[in-house]
Amino acid sequence: MANQVLFRGVKPSRFALSQRRACYYDVSDLIMSSQYKVPDEDIKALEDIDLLYRTLVSALYNFVPASGHPGGSVSSGRIAQALLFSSMDYDFFSPGREDSDMIVYAAGHKALGLYALWALRNELVRASGAELPERKLQLSLEDLLGFRKNPSNPLPLFKKHGAKALDGHPTPRIPFVKVATGASGAGLGAAVGLAFAAADVYGDRAPKVNIIEGEGGLTAGRAAEALACASAARLSNAVLHLDWNQASIDSDAVCSEGSKPGDYVQWSPAELAYLNDWNVINVSNGHDFFQILSAQRFAAECPVGQPTAIVYRTVKGWKYGIEGRASHGAGHKPASEGYYASLAEFEKRFGVTMPRSYSARPSQASVEEGFYDTLLAVRKAVESNPALPQFALERLTAAKERLDAQGRVPRAGAPETAKAYQLKPGVTPPELELKPGAKITLREALAQGLGHINRLTGGSVVVLAADLYDSTSAGLAGAGFAKGFYQAGANPLSRLLPAGGICEDAMGSVAAGLTAFGRHIGVTSSYAAFIAPLEHIAARLHVIGQQSRAAADGQPYDPFIMINAHAGAKTGEDGPTHADYQALQLLQGNFPAGSVITLTPWEPSEVWPLLAGALRLRPAVIAPFVTRPPEIVIDRRAMGLPPAEEAAKGLYYFVKAGPRARHGTVVLQGCAAATVFVDEVLPRIKEAGFEMNVLYVSSKELFDLLDDAEKEQLFPEALALEAMGITDFTLPTMQCWVRSAEGIARTLHPFRTGGYPGSGRPSAVLKEAGLDAGAQFAAVKDYAEQAAKRDQR
Repeated sequence: MANQVLFRGVKPSRFALSQRRACYYDVSDLIMSSQYKVPDEDIKALEDIDLLYRTLVSALYNFVPASGHPGGSVSSGRIAQALLFSSMDYDFFSPGREDSDMIVYAAGHKALGLYALWALRNELVRASGAELPERKLQLSLEDLLGFRKNPSNPLPLFKKHGAKALDGHPTPRIPFVKVATGASGAGLGAAVGLAFAAADVYGDRAPKVNIIEGEGGLTAGRAAEALACASAARLSNAVLHLDWNQASIDSDAVCSEGSKPGDYVQWSPAELAYLNDWNVINVSNGHDFFQILSAQRFAAECPVGQPTAIVYRTVKGWKYGIEGRASHGAGHKPASEGYYASLAEFEKRFGVTMPRSYSARPSQASVEEGFYDTLLAVRKAVESNPALPQFALERLTAAKERLDAQGRVPRAGAPETAKAYQLKPGVTPPELELKPGAKITLREALAQGLGHINRLTGGSVVVLAADLYDSTSAGLAGAGFAKGFYQAGANPLSRLLPAGGICEDAMGSVAAGLTAFGRHIGVTSSYAAFIAPLEHIAARLHVIGQQSRAAADGQPYDPFIMINAHAGAKTGEDGPTHADYQALQLLQGNFPAGSVITLTPWEPSEVWPLLAGALRLRPAVIAPFVTRPPEIVIDRRAMGLPPAEEAAKGLYYFVKAGPRARHGTVVLQGCAAATVFVDEVLPRIKEAGFEMNVLYVSSKELFDLLDDAEKEQLFPEALALEAMGITDFTLPTMQCWVRSAEGIARTLHPFRTGGYPGSGRPSAVLKEAGLDAGAQFAAVKDYAEQAAKRDQR
């Protein structure tokens, strides 16, 4: 309903949302039904578990020292406890089961709560006498000694108990954690990706993905994009558990509520979710287990095929002694009266006195000792109340039995990625062979290669594009599968996921999440100008997540592919806002070795060897850079160029001089500059009789991953110390190949003239940038003549 204030006698019109597929429910209506009645003894047990949990949260913050987020960990605690001990169907005893329901802390700053709850669950099972999973698949009470500690932590109890180093935000080094989260809004996209992957593999019996988030996390633009993606794809297995406490770092009124406007946004979480066509269940008291469990049980049975958001109204820092934004990333001072007051309820209920000698022992080792004594006091409380461990064991056993009874099995023909990692760069599939003289864009050659992999692997390649499926040719990767966008139920075999429109921000996280499930290769596509900077966070979190997961299970990375399309000067009339030269600099060499591989083919026949070579190495992210206009397939043999598979080494010779390259070395990178060089400059170099090396960089990272001997043979350091460069990209991307001050000064690059080149046909843009044939040859000629003079001396 529009605001009814009159303006100049005009009454505002009535406004109503368009028809939703989703529905809105209030928990007050649900709890009237007897089927959602929760036994009193269950509520009592969960109340005790929550008290143990809140005590651990307080202790963790106290002993780190004073690090973490106690407020949100407390306000979301009961939501997560209800999931783990009642609502989820999963196998605690086999954390690696693919068919289990999942929980994703998109609100990664609540990691303090995640660790406390995981450790408490483990301790309850230990105290029950049941057999625990092997040690590496547990998060034990002793592991809490590693909260926000580095693996190099030298403290004695950390080392004695082999405690895990627990990062400040969650990573898959921890059992049951699938993705790294914490960067603003990125966790929600990753969770949506996991939900898609599970739905694609298991169909209408898909594991649920339970997403813990706060209203602050929804204010990020990428969060709205992820909400739109999930609802358009109709991912009914995605359940958002919204801890709405109205408190962020700087505000105690984040959202509008009733008649009060918000400091930051003018929607409530329920309004935002419903606007995006999510089912909404409103829970007025998010600290009432009866309401929480009723809502979660109803959500599990909700018949409408849309994702669901349960909005729990909570108080940040509930019963902690500090509430609201003051408890967001802060809490009681170590060993303070406030801290000890937060333990009083635990001490009264369980008859256990918490250690208080910590304040008199200020060294790090004594703080750790006090921390461990506090953990042992919690252990004593658990062991002294055997009904609690028995309750936990019964609930976890029931969760496993429900999971087993569902009989979730992958659908017939479900994707498997294994064959994608066994491709040979030197063997081009017949359907991808390109005839010399033919015209094809690099982006189309890439998409056709991905399409071949898709058919080979039963549809493992899933594409998201920023409203550019046709423009970037990325949609061709889904050729041979169902047409149109994926929609659970109606069009489940499509390989094109509706990304929510122009949403590079979110789709990188979605692709990373669906890849992390382990059955798919997520692919994103947009202009390089937008995708490289906007997906940098998603790429970084995916690398961190894969690194952490590999450290835990020893398995290789699962890569997602970020297509940097319409790269560089050949973007033409779109001009400097779209023809980005800096995108490669954001990715090349900016991640740990082996985790990200950039690809810079200059002609179509190089695309397949580079793609196959990168997939064999299984980095976390593969980032091809491809141009817009059609390219002519080169007759490499006729031109005296090496075969295209040489590109898979990352660096190869267009021309290799004899033992003495009297006229120096030129290193090229980028389709635009290299095409001009081969077509127009190289013949003039040969005509002039210059004896020089000319090399092309097809991938810095593929070269870096060669063994040292091969790298030295291919590109000795002496060549780097004499070389000049010509590149489509920025000067810093050349500095690993060109290592002398003179070589750097001579290197041609788009910013050499001191600004961004303007719009126009590629030939005009290259001329303005000083990368046209005349400028290239003049620069190489001057360089070669000076090199010859030095050689004569």
